[in-house]
Amino acid sequence: MKVEALIFNLISVFLFVTAIVYGVWSREPIGTTALALSGGLTVLIGGFFWFVSRRIDARPEDRKDAEIADGAGELGFFSPASYWPLGLGLSCALMGLALAFFYYWLILMAGVAIIITVGGLLFEYYTGQNAQQS
Repeated sequence: MKVEALIFNLISVFLFVTAIVYGVWSREPIGTTALALSGGLTVLIGGFFWFVSRRIDARPEDRKDAEIADGAGELGFFSPASYWPLGLGLSCALMGLALAFFYYWLILMAGVAIIITVGGLLFEYYTGQNAQQS
């Protein structure tokens, strides 16, 4: 996680310096505020990664003497044939469309669709034919 923390903290330094230069040069408050807030958000992410990196063991990505084979092995479980991410993406796209035009009825429908698809994605391997047998 140290690599990720370094990347985000360097981006935040760049954004803060850019905000200062842009603010002095253009005297335009909206762009300066956007750059400063973007820097603040990347500081939050970089700080979180730095905080987590102190609490976990060093990963192969964090060690300079690591070999490629050190990163081999299982990375996690990724569902090979799930349609829930597609439904979730479509639901979020519908919510974006609803918010763009600000139709209350479409916002409500998209919110219900998002809740259903998040629930389906979350409980996919707890119910139905894909349920894990214990």
